[in-house]
Amino acid sequence: MRELNGKVAVVTGSSRGIGRAIAVKLASLGAKIVVNYRSNKEAAEETLHLIREAGGEAIALQADVSIFADCQRLIRGALDHFGRLDILVNNAGTTRDGLLVRMSEEDWDIVIDTNLKGTWSCSKAAQRTMMKQRYGRIVNITSVAGLAGNAGQTNYASAKAGVIGFTKSLAKEVGSRNITVNAIAPGYIPTDLSAQLTSELVDKGMSMTPLGHPGTTEDIANAVAFLISDEAKYITGQVLSVDGGLVMQ
Repeated sequence: MRELNGKVAVVTGSSRGIGRAIAVKLASLGAKIVVNYRSNKEAAEETLHLIREAGGEAIALQADVSIFADCQRLIRGALDHFGRLDILVNNAGTTRDGLLVRMSEEDWDIVIDTNLKGTWSCSKAAQRTMMKQRYGRIVNITSVAGLAGNAGQTNYASAKAGVIGFTKSLAKEVGSRNITVNAIAPGYIPTDLSAQLTSELVDKGMSMTPLGHPGTTEDIANAVAFLISDEAKYITGQVLSVDGGLVMQ
């Protein structure tokens, strides 16, 4: 029996990378999936294909998580199609790296709005439904940069640190309604987003990672699956680092 049968999950930014792996993993456990994308409809369709090919059920909905009205529409679309919402994975994110001295206001705003405000917006849009049904699982994807900082990423690290504070605060607000809120902090995971990092930064990260190799998108998906499972029902407000030990350095 698949553990998530009957459950519905919204995974933001799930047209590719970590989000796609999470969507496919949750579908393999029986969840019905709302694949969210901002602009790449073709990539979202590929995620749908992977889910359906494995016998899962999914739809794709466009929404820019930096816009609160879009997040409301995304959650409403999930409810209209599937009739319920049990799981929200706030994965959508972006980077605009650069030293602070050269960082534009636009580069600051777009990273904060997507990574931090997007987490707030989708969680707020989903909260009333989860509270009413007295059940919910929210997992926010943060980063080791939010725990340790990273030169050239003041915007990204600030947003991801904010996600951690948001996670802990919301967990305290909704715990009495049987809603858990946790975060996962990935280390270096090769994706389209991390491909923007210089080889020097990647090499430095690997030299500081005790396990000595990058993680995979499936590593993050497996961690999400654990945090929304019954085995983790007494875990909330926590940050799980999936980073090969990088954050210890």
